[in-house]
Amino acid sequence: MEFTAQHFIALLPLLVVSATLVVVMLAIAWRRNHGLSFVLSAAGLVLALLSIPVAHQPVALQVTSLLQFDSFAYFYMALILLATLACVTLAHAYLGEKPGAEGFPGNREELYLLMLLSAAGGLVLVCARHLAGLFIGLELLSVPVYGLVAYAFFNRRSLEAGIKYMVLSAAGSAFLLFGMALLYAESGSLAFVEIGASLAAQGASPLVQAGIGLMLIGLGFKLSLVPFHLWTPDVYEGAPAPVSAFLATASKVAVFAVLLRLYQLSPATSGGWLNDALSLIAIASILGGNLLALNQSNLKRLLGYSSIAHFGYLLVALIASDGLAVEAIGVYLATYVLTSLGAFGVITLMSSPFKGRDADALYEYRGLFWRRPYLTAVLTVMMLSLAGIPLTAGFIGKFYVVATGVESRQWWLIGALIAGSAIGLYYYLRVMVTLFLVEPGLRRHDAPFDWGQRAGGVMLLAIALLAFFLGVYPQPLLELVQQAGLAAL
Repeated sequence: MEFTAQHFIALLPLLVVSATLVVVMLAIAWRRNHGLSFVLSAAGLVLALLSIPVAHQPVALQVTSLLQFDSFAYFYMALILLATLACVTLAHAYLGEKPGAEGFPGNREELYLLMLLSAAGGLVLVCARHLAGLFIGLELLSVPVYGLVAYAFFNRRSLEAGIKYMVLSAAGSAFLLFGMALLYAESGSLAFVEIGASLAAQGASPLVQAGIGLMLIGLGFKLSLVPFHLWTPDVYEGAPAPVSAFLATASKVAVFAVLLRLYQLSPATSGGWLNDALSLIAIASILGGNLLALNQSNLKRLLGYSSIAHFGYLLVALIASDGLAVEAIGVYLATYVLTSLGAFGVITLMSSPFKGRDADALYEYRGLFWRRPYLTAVLTVMMLSLAGIPLTAGFIGKFYVVATGVESRQWWLIGALIAGSAIGLYYYLRVMVTLFLVEPGLRRHDAPFDWGQRAGGVMLLAIALLAFFLGVYPQPLLELVQQAGLAAL
């Protein structure tokens, strides 16, 4: 195909992130400067965000046969870029300003490089309309995360988490590739729409069913759905806190967005036995995630199990796949990203600058209200939002998912969602109660006294205010999501 100016304009967010990558790499090669690497990375992400309104066009535009740029892609691009910007800001606080005594003892600058590279993979993934595009985006997203998770390599837990994630992620990718090969063998095409049309004409043969099943295993691993979830709590606990935040938000949003596009554009990949399999996975993820979180005394592991349950809730809207479904998924993912960034942001600031291990044990948060009241307020709002309590952003997301399930009469799934939410309420309240208990004389980590005046703290307070604002007045978010429908629908 012939590239025109219109194609380059459509590619602007991806081009800006790629250019930022090169600039940061050259800056590191020229002179190691932590502050400069952070400023360049943050500036590039802000520019990429500002380029989205310029790049957005009313009509969907296809750039090669691999990528499609439409309102849906740009909405999820914005979500990934915002999440990455928040994680980069948190990483700056976490790694510490000065080398040596205070903060991270190794090289700091490469963390920004890996995060930007992974974000670029996420941007490719949400635009993918072709299985080759999907795989390229997914690998570009996943491979830098191996390095990010094991970034604190002198910490045994971090190294263990990195190796676990690398081995299991490679196995997930192998399943995905084999599934794609089987689909291609049957349909003769790799484009989502053409696969859908071909399979609709021929019917689902055993080969197609095996291919779709294998792809579901690969994507289920990336989204940590039950029974492909075993890596999640260990990796969240071992990874540095800003990396856990990135893994829980930007990484998962990109994979779920491409799963939604595949599910909607290839109707033959939905319905029938696949819906039954997804329903079982959804119920197992909702109940399993919430039940496993009940006895956790580590906040990162608790949030890891909680994320398994949240993606189980999202599957309810995916299975419904009509009416409000695309809108409900957009609203839920936006509110989930906001609250997860807030929760992991508090852990990051409590662990800032780097002290060898993160402040993720629940006892370290006991009596936090009496020491850091505003930080406690932020974490309380995040826990209420994750629990789906009214007047928080999380309530709006959960309400939409329930409405979608009711609209499509998925009563078993709605029952599991209500039961899971009731179980979840217990462990979220447990975290909140811990924050207000009388403080014992334990050795503890604490956020710096001036945390609210630093970039990470300002960003965290903005997230808390936004989570509350969207819970009270969700209209701006709803209008954004309504415009971000799939172009082919």
